[in-house]
Amino acid sequence: MIQVNLEEISFQIILHGGNARNLAMEAIHHAKNGEFTLAEQKIEEAHEEMREAHRFQTELIQGEARGEKVEIRILLVHAQDHLMNAMTVIDLAQEMIGIYKKIL
Repeated sequence: MIQVNLEEISFQIILHGGNARNLAMEAIHHAKNGEFTLAEQKIEEAHEEMREAHRFQTELIQGEARGEKVEIRILLVHAQDHLMNAMTVIDLAQEMIGIYKKIL
């Protein structure tokens, strides 16, 4: 079993994934108002948050690759849900920014 604080890592993934999702939503709102520079800035900030979330996720993946077992807990599953949701919202936000650029 990996001797890391799985709870702490899970919360970090949730934190950074949630921040990324919120920044992507802010980007959509800025694009809707024609504020494309701000929208792109928020997308970049969202990507920064995703890099942080992935850094914590990578700790677990590398440990498992070394043969260390990870106890799968509901909190970790929830963290992964947050991460995947953030990725989806960022992708959607980038598409919506492009659409708003065409129509505004």
